[in-house]
Amino acid sequence: MARAHPATPDAIELLKADHAEVKELFEEFKKLQESDEEGTEDLKQALMDAVCSALKVHTQIEEEILYPAARAVLPDEEDLMNEADVEHAGAKDLIAQIEASSAYDAMTCAKFLVLAEQIDHHVEEEHTDMFPKLRKSTMDTKAIGVKLAARKEELTAEMEKAIAEAPEGLRPSMPPKDGGRPLRG
Repeated sequence: MARAHPATPDAIELLKADHAEVKELFEEFKKLQESDEEGTEDLKQALMDAVCSALKVHTQIEEEILYPAARAVLPDEEDLMNEADVEHAGAKDLIAQIEASSAYDAMTCAKFLVLAEQIDHHVEEEHTDMFPKLRKSTMDTKAIGVKLAARKEELTAEMEKAIAEAPEGLRPSMPPKDGGRPLRG
């Protein structure tokens, strides 16, 4: 999920780039699932791992930085922000279930596809409702973007370290840094 961002990233553009990258990974998984080819489980697993890792980082930076800042500049949008928090909680629950199983399990693949639908819905709401309201608000999206980028880098480094230290066979993949396919560790 780490594409090159400007030196002073705009918060909304940074988050939209994250959304686009995760959507690409979900689409690749869906194509594999629809193809019904034998022997694609390892690639599906790598995609599932990459998406789950990316979403964990993304939801954390939104919850720690963006959402509190959004609540401060959008005091009349409590319902919007509460819904976003609830959607994150649902996604995190599904992510935990997906991470506890594997792409060799049809139910896990079904959960992953439901996660894709939920994330698509959440992203749509952010793009059409929350982000336009934030653009019109007093939020300094450049300053928030700098904080988001720094925290994202920190969380990604922590995750990479944890993955590198995990026993062989228990290493999920990281989101691709170059836009390429994730590789299982």
